[in-house]
Amino acid sequence: MNLGLVPYGEALELQRSLAGAVSQGAIPETVIFLEHPPVVTIGRRTETESELHIPEGAAVEIAETDRGGKSTFHGPGQLVCYPILDLHEHGKDVKRYVRDLEDALIHTLAAFGLEGVRYDGLTGVWMAPSSGQGPRKIASIGVHVSRWVTTHGYALNVDLDPAPFTEWITACGLEDAQFTTMARELGRPLGVDEARPEAIRAIGEVFGLVLEELPADDGAGLWRQSIHAALAAR
Repeated sequence: MNLGLVPYGEALELQRSLAGAVSQGAIPETVIFLEHPPVVTIGRRTETESELHIPEGAAVEIAETDRGGKSTFHGPGQLVCYPILDLHEHGKDVKRYVRDLEDALIHTLAAFGLEGVRYDGLTGVWMAPSSGQGPRKIASIGVHVSRWVTTHGYALNVDLDPAPFTEWITACGLEDAQFTTMARELGRPLGVDEARPEAIRAIGEVFGLVLEELPADDGAGLWRQSIHAALAAR
C-alpha cells in the first residue's frame, strides 16, 4: 500500500487492523509505505526527561507507541515502511527479522550507489565514516511483534532536514550521533517517489514476497474494521 502523507495515529490504527487480519489468515501479509507529518514517536524504552528537548511552539506532534526502542522523528521526505508480516513464514526470530529489515535498507541504498553499514549493538543503518566525517545514521528501525505478527518497521531519511534528530530529541538515545539523508549523501535532490520503487523491490527480495499494489483511493482508512482491531488487541 502506497499511502502518501498519513497522520501517525491513523497509520497506527491501520497497522493494528491489518495485523489482526493477518494473524487470522483473513488477508495476505501486507507492506505499507508512507510519509508522516512532523511527529516525534516515543518507544517503550524512551527516557522522556532526558531525551526530549523540543522547543516551545515547535510544529510537531508527540506520539506514544508500542514499538521497541527509544525516541525518533518522522517527517515529510522520509520513507516509512510498515511491514505487517507473519514471522511463522520468516523464521520466528525477532533478531533475524530486524537484521532482514537492515538488509532491505542496505539493498535500497545500494541501488543509488550508497553503501549502508550496520554496527553491532546499534539497530538501524548508517553511512560509514568518510572524508573526515564520522558514522552518520540514515535509517532507524523499531518493531513490535504480537503472536509473531509484526507492526512498525523502518524510517529511511530520503530528503529532509535532519536537524530535529539532534536539536529536538536525543534520537534513538544516542548522544552526539550524526544523522544524514540520501539526498545529502548523493549531493542532489531526491524524492520519496524515486526511492520507493527500490525500497519495494528490496523488501520483496529479502522476505521472498511477491508484492502487488493495493488500491488506496480511500487513503489510510482502507480495511479499518473494528473486528480486526479487536483481534489485534488480544
